[in-house]
Amino acid sequence: VQLVESGGGLVQPGGSLTLSCAASGFTFGSYNMRWYRQAPGKERELVAHIARTGASTNYADSVKGRFTISRDDGQNILYLRMTSLLPDDTAVYYCNAPWFGAYGQGTQVTVSS
Repeated sequence: VQLVESGGGLVQPGGSLTLSCAASGFTFGSYNMRWYRQAPGKERELVAHIARTGASTNYADSVKGRFTISRDDGQNILYLRMTSLLPDDTAVYYCNAPWFGAYGQGTQVTVSS
C-alpha cells in the first residue's frame, strides 16, 4: 500500500487549496478512505471520511461546510477541497487507508497572511 499526498502550500486566510492523494498497491475503489491532519503540538485529527462507493461522507465539525472530500476510483486518487481556510487549519495533512492502517508522508498546509 502506497499513499502519496500533494497540493499543500502557503495560502492566505480565506483562500482555497485542493489536496490530492495518489493511491497504489491495493484496489482503491473497494475501500473507505480518510484525511487526517496534525498541527504542531496537537494530536492527529480525523478531518474527513468517504465510503468506498463515495455515497457517504463525514466531516469534523471544525471543517464542515468548508472542506469537501471526493475520490476518483478510475485514477485511484483521493481529494480534499479546502475553502475559506483559517489559520487554525494549518497542519500537516495525511491521506489514510483505514483498513490497512496506512498513511502517506503528509503535505504541509500553512494558512497565514
